[in-house]
Parts: sequence; structure tokens; C-alpha cells
Amino acid sequence: MPWQKGVNRVPETTAMIDWSSYLLFVLACIALILVPGPAQALVLAKTLSGGRKAGALSAVGLNIGTLVHTLAAALGISAILATSALAFSVVKYLGAAYLVWLGIRSLRARAPGATPAAALPSGSGSPLVQGVAAGVLNPKVALFFLAFLPQFVDPGRGGVLAQFLVLGATMAVLDTLYELALVAVFARLRGRYLANPRVARWQARISGVVLIALGVRLAVQDR
Repeated sequence: MPWQKGVNRVPETTAMIDWSSYLLFVLACIALILVPGPAQALVLAKTLSGGRKAGALSAVGLNIGTLVHTLAAALGISAILATSALAFSVVKYLGAAYLVWLGIRSLRARAPGATPAAALPSGSGSPLVQGVAAGVLNPKVALFFLAFLPQFVDPGRGGVLAQFLVLGATMAVLDTLYELALVAVFARLRGRYLANPRVARWQARISGVVLIALGVRLAVQDR
């Protein structure tokens, strides 16, 4: 029969993910995540000022921002930031102003005294929302994802958007796990010394300075 010779044979299904390429992507993510950067600094600052829960929520928020940038890269929105100096500057200065504002709030905050577990603020001041905002309002991250993720996407395998989302989710999960490990270590150190009001005041000052420094660093960066 002709079909037995392969004339009308249904083509074999191609997997959406090339697993050798995916393994290379995971290794690259781990190498990038282990390099200290603004995200880790922000998470540690929030851990020192607000404790384990604040640090963990900041880590989750930042990586929700990672997923937003992944979707933006997949849809081509990040290309706008790469080609428009005005769009890049607007997002950059909004992000920088937000980080500086958080730093000033931390510097002006009253020392928690001997209460190690202050209630977390809600609404726009929650660590989760702050993490999301800080992650999304960083155009450097958008441009990084626009340059990094497509290297591991194969249009020939179909489902380009799905491939982007799988890769972005992988990086977000790996980064969240690493930052949660950092939070666990620094929260324990914080718990030992927070009972001292003087140490607590210095914690708030250090957190404020770190946040302001991150904002200034973002403001002076070029594309």
C-alpha cells in the first residue's frame, strides 16, 4: 500500500521543548541568579526591616515581575523600550523614584522597639506589591529578557508564546527559591538582634540606604 511507504504518513509530533536546550537554559539561570544584584539587595533589605514574611513576599513580588517581563518579551512589548528612548526613560525614572520613595519611608520609620513581628502594611505599602512594582518598573530587566529568552525559543517547534512562558516561569521559580533561602538565613540573624532598639533603628537605616542606592543606580543607568 502507498501509505506503508510513508507517502501519506502522519508526521511525528515535535516536542515543544528541546530538553538539551532547556537544561542549558536552567544552568544559565542558576549562574545568573547566583550573581548578587539589585533583586537580592531589595529582598534582604525588606527582610531586615520587616522580617521573614516581608522578605518572602518581596521575593515572590519580584518574580511576578519576572513573569510580566516574560510576557512582554513574548508579545514584543519590550522591543518598544529597546527602540524608544522616551519610553525607556519614563519607565526607568518611575522605577527609580519608587525605590527612593521606599528608602525614604524606611529611613523615616519609627524603630519597632522590642516587638520583633510588626504587622505588615497592606495596600500599596505591602511587600508583595512593592516587589511587583520594583520588578516591573525596571526597564533593564525588560531588555535583558528580550535579549536572553529568545536564544532558547525555537519557532520550528511551535507554541512560541508557550515556550516563552515556560522559560520565564522556570527562571522565576529558581530565583524565588534562591531568594527564599537568603530570606531564611537573614531572618534568623534579624531575630537574634531585633530586641535591641538601637540595632532595629540601624536595620531600618541600612534598608533605607540600600533602597535609595538602588533607585539612584537605576536612574543613572543607560540602555
